Amino acid sequence: MVNYEFPPIGGGAGKANLCLLKEYADRDNLAIDVLTSATRTGLSIEKFADNITIYKVGVHKKNLHFWRKAEVLEWLIKASIHYRRLLKANDYDLAHAFFAFPTAYLCLRSKRKLPYIISLRGSDVPGYNVRLQADYKLLAPLFRKIWTSAAAVVANSRGLAELAKKFTPDLDIAVINNGIDTETFYPSVAGGPARPVRLLTVCRLISRKRIDLLIRAVARITAPGIDIRLNIAGEGNLTAELKRLTEKLGVTERVNFLSRVPAEKMPQLYRDNDIFVMSSAHEGMSNAMLEAMASGLPVVTTRCEGVDELITDNGIIVEQPDPNSIAQAIKALVDDPVGYEKMCDASVSGAKQFTWACVAEQYLDCYNTVIKNRREADE
Repeated sequence: MVNYEFPPIGGGAGKANLCLLKEYADRDNLAIDVLTSATRTGLSIEKFADNITIYKVGVHKKNLHFWRKAEVLEWLIKASIHYRRLLKANDYDLAHAFFAFPTAYLCLRSKRKLPYIISLRGSDVPGYNVRLQADYKLLAPLFRKIWTSAAAVVANSRGLAELAKKFTPDLDIAVINNGIDTETFYPSVAGGPARPVRLLTVCRLISRKRIDLLIRAVARITAPGIDIRLNIAGEGNLTAELKRLTEKLGVTERVNFLSRVPAEKMPQLYRDNDIFVMSSAHEGMSNAMLEAMASGLPVVTTRCEGVDELITDNGIIVEQPDPNSIAQAIKALVDDPVGYEKMCDASVSGAKQFTWACVAEQYLDCYNTVIKNRREADE
């Protein structure tokens, strides 16, 4: 497995990689080496399980959740050295790359020796990240070569697969959704929303997440008897700017910046809140939304990739991404305690359809198909 992000670096892709490793730990029929990144320079080697070893290539990172282009290039150069060493020292059956770029670029260079599959995660799909539009155009030929040279390409939601098909219409793109650990994330004792009503969002504080919309929505909810608090869990390059916005709108006492919350405290954080809110322009499939659902929270979200699979009768999808529409959706949920309880129950039921055990088996099927096809081609 190759992934330029791994906890605590990055977001959902690193977390998904970690959850797959937990499912694959100590399986006699699997031996896995993981090549990823670290904040401490040099190469560190960790034994995750008897059958799993993690090789972490250190880069000079300034922010755990935001990659500068210089950092991406640094990782590519350093990781390529260790990737070649691992291929030379081991007889692998295939490589699994999280992100088509930069990660799968390493796999492209050795495609004749080792087949690889790609897990599309979001920003590696042209059109996903507004900040990267110029990069998408510049790197489009390389992206197509990486994708079409892969033995399999997998998206983590139907929405992301549809976006990817716009870039490569003739390419077969499978869908394997993200999963959720329902033993770790579970609901608190049932009850209507507390007073004040506690909204929670969990994300990197970057432009694509549009946290300013949530802050502006809170400022617009001024109805008598409705006291709203927005808890923001995460870090990012927009933290200072968003804090200035709360001051400008006069909602500093109603918006709490929790910074990065340790993973072991996240389950209780979800249970301590009433409604999960998300305002992303694009997502692959939100791990945080799955965690919130398993924790029994109804969801208010703007429309983006992945929500169609997750939101049915357990939340509200806001079609117009503006503060007023988001505020109206939140208020509608708070004003309907019976509907709120039904959505809480529906979230828990919906989350049970997504398990990491199921995700792990689907990837194993993909691995075995790639290996079988390679062997038949070599015969």
